[in-house]
Amino acid sequence: MESRDILQEAKELEEILVRNRRFLHTHAETGFDLRDTKEYVKQELIRLGYEPKDCGRAGLVATIGGKQPGKVFLLRADMDALPIKEEAEVDFSSETENMHACGHDMHTAMLLGAAAILKKHEEEMKGTVKLMFQPAEEIFEGSKDMLKNGLLENPKVDAAMMIHVMAGMPFPAGTVIVSNPGVSAPAADYFEIKVQGKGCHGSMPNTGVDPLNAAAHILLAIQEIQTRELAISESAVVTIGTMHGGVAANVIPDTVTMGGSIRTYDEETRSFLKKRLTEVAGGTAQVFRAKAEVSFGNGCPTLVNDKELAEAGLRYAKELLGEQKAFSAAQLSAMDSSGKASKSGGSEDFAYVSQEVPSIMFALAAGQPEKGYPYPQHHPKVKFDEEALVYGAALHANMALRWLAEQE
Repeated sequence: MESRDILQEAKELEEILVRNRRFLHTHAETGFDLRDTKEYVKQELIRLGYEPKDCGRAGLVATIGGKQPGKVFLLRADMDALPIKEEAEVDFSSETENMHACGHDMHTAMLLGAAAILKKHEEEMKGTVKLMFQPAEEIFEGSKDMLKNGLLENPKVDAAMMIHVMAGMPFPAGTVIVSNPGVSAPAADYFEIKVQGKGCHGSMPNTGVDPLNAAAHILLAIQEIQTRELAISESAVVTIGTMHGGVAANVIPDTVTMGGSIRTYDEETRSFLKKRLTEVAGGTAQVFRAKAEVSFGNGCPTLVNDKELAEAGLRYAKELLGEQKAFSAAQLSAMDSSGKASKSGGSEDFAYVSQEVPSIMFALAAGQPEKGYPYPQHHPKVKFDEEALVYGAALHANMALRWLAEQE
């Protein structure tokens, strides 16, 4: 079996890939509430001859192979959209108040395409492929939920991969970038700071405790953690994105609520920042006679790419697509005159899987700005080039088949 044969098989599925993607796009759903999306995916898998099984609150798992002994390779697609009203000029706009502004409809359609290709090669497959269709990636809960419900067991998974489409990239659609070994996506933590003061009339501030004043100083003090407590090699971003308090211009309120996020590239820095954020917020509030409580919500760890999978993935991708459409992140950095390494600033909850088994993340170009795809992910006007669907389906199937074959 040649990689080029896999690509040709994917091209023969183009009409189906587009049809599936457009259905998912028009029926965009969020979080774990994926009734129509999940049912559509389930029926497509059944049509292809699979026996999909529920996994967790809204996930699906299907397996293929196992007729010959071998290892187990997992392919992942996320299915959820964002609570964004679509403004993109397409003929198949979302019919809900949600939008696939991050390309998860592309991901799901590509994995369904890979499922069709893999079915044709089931008899020759050395081992097993497990297909993971997950909910709630955008809120960093889907992978964790599926892991808790046995995702990596029965059969036990040995390695995994994911693809993420990228809009607004200066590469032809279908160009793949294989992550460097190590961390490619930061950990994310969301937090809330509640600052408790004592309300009073604005004309008599001495009779109360101003939480707005304390919150302002907390915001500034938090930024000093980055500039004065982290080494130059410790990359991190702490953002305060919301601050709410007060209802009248002449009244000092009782409380102020601040919301923010932390992004870090290693677990030590992550733990340190969460600890110091709590200490700085509490200590600063106390200086101004207020109190501050910090609580952490949803988050995910760093996404770690396995060295051997990164090397194998690049080799397979070059064989499949050619030297001009497959690169490592390191190769792109070398070609970039700035010489800067390429790291994503966006977090990805596939990170939970990467913490458990050797994993690899591929980025797939899906829209050049000069060809009418100027907007980035999460923008209400973002569009994705459907030409990328064929390449994504082929990359999934080829990676699984080639890796399993080489594990004998």
